[in-house]
Amino acid sequence: MKKKDIKDFSQSKLAEWLKENGEKPYRAGQIFKWVYLRQADTFDAMTDLSKNTRELLETNFNIGRLEKSNIETSRDGTKKYLFMLEDGEYTECVLIPGKERYTLCISSQVGCAQGCRFCLTARGGFKRNLTTAEIVAQVRDILHDLPRKEGDPETAKPFQNIVFMGMGEPLANFSHVSEALEIIMNTDYGLKFSSRKVTLSTCGLINRFQELGTQFGLNLAVSLNATDNETRSRIMPVNKTYPLESLIDACVHYPLNGRSKITFEYILMKGVNDSEKDAHELARLLSRVRSKINLIPFNEFEDCEFKRPDDAAIERFLTILLDKGYTAIVRKSMGPDISAACGQLRANQIRPGEMDKKETSDTTVKPD
Repeated sequence: MKKKDIKDFSQSKLAEWLKENGEKPYRAGQIFKWVYLRQADTFDAMTDLSKNTRELLETNFNIGRLEKSNIETSRDGTKKYLFMLEDGEYTECVLIPGKERYTLCISSQVGCAQGCRFCLTARGGFKRNLTTAEIVAQVRDILHDLPRKEGDPETAKPFQNIVFMGMGEPLANFSHVSEALEIIMNTDYGLKFSSRKVTLSTCGLINRFQELGTQFGLNLAVSLNATDNETRSRIMPVNKTYPLESLIDACVHYPLNGRSKITFEYILMKGVNDSEKDAHELARLLSRVRSKINLIPFNEFEDCEFKRPDDAAIERFLTILLDKGYTAIVRKSMGPDISAACGQLRANQIRPGEMDKKETSDTTVKPD
């Protein structure tokens, strides 16, 4: 019998399994504490459990860690982790330094099925969804490997923010992503990240918006990138299923907490969506939404049809939004020299022979 990865189980799901197997359900909290807070790698280490309970767990479960095939460090301090999965596929996550805190950018799929024409990840196509355990492991393993600060355990974490902005469309793998969020945001015995510190980025699979917001109350980021349906459908096929009118309406009704806002990510591409007219139309389009806007100059890559606008065009676009009263910034892409910037992750295209040559130092709608 193949053992299950215990990280595939939420605390409630594990409690149910324990009850079905003659154990007290409250043991799930003890086990979670060992796996996520104490970072135990064996069940034998769980000394407050009886020997029989530990043997039961050992017979049925493992506590896996991802295999780090490569770690690259950018000139700006960004670190990109390449993980090889059990079936030989690859995925990536990125640790991004900030002025006061670090952010971990994690993946939800191997590749991506959404086909956005400006995204390098999309060029490799879609291989499969990541499991709950594989999503959670990205967070757990990086926490384990990095030194913690002294002081309060909550502020001592080596990174404070998690963003689902890596490979894949999170809402197309909603069942596994939601289970992973239950563990990541479990503030009793899980990984203890509050909803304020977790952001999920989507191309616009609006059929999951209400469930996501109601169940988790986390931050939502929407990859927008155009102000009219013709342009957006050309560069983002998802728009043919969920056009701008439907997307904006779903954002208006997304359940926001307190004073929080939806982040709209707008990748500026020369001659495509970077004109002054586009800026005025963007301001009009978002007028009903509590929003903030991240402008992202396009990160060029080999054989790509799109180009980065010049600095003057970027500045004009930003100024128009600011003059209209929006909170807007030009987001600096981190890690471009190691292909860790927005839209550059492509681990599913990397084969083992290619990795030997490397030095260590963001399709169609396909929901689960």
